[in-house]
Amino acid sequence: MKLIGKIIKGTKIIKQVKIEKSEEMVFRDALEEALVEVCRELDIQVPIWLKKNTTELALYRFTFFSGEQFLESVSFDKFEIRLE
Repeated sequence: MKLIGKIIKGTKIIKQVKIEKSEEMVFRDALEEALVEVCRELDIQVPIWLKKNTTELALYRFTFFSGEQFLESVSFDKFEIRLE
C-alpha cells in the first residue's frame, strides 16, 4: 500500500510525502501506521479521524482533514491523504 500525504495552503501544496507499507499487513493496521509515519515526516500531529474520512477513503481512496480536526492550531488549510 502506498499513502501520499500533502499539506495544502490555499491552492498550493506546501509539502508532500509518500509512504509505502507491506501488503501482508491487515489493511487497517497498515493505514494507521502509514498515517502516523506521514504525519511524522510532514512534522504535523495526527488528526482526528472522523466517519467522513472513512467514507471518503472507501469511496474515493482519498480524504482530507481540515484545521478543526487537529487538537492544536495549524498553519495550513488542509491535510490530504491519497491511497495508490
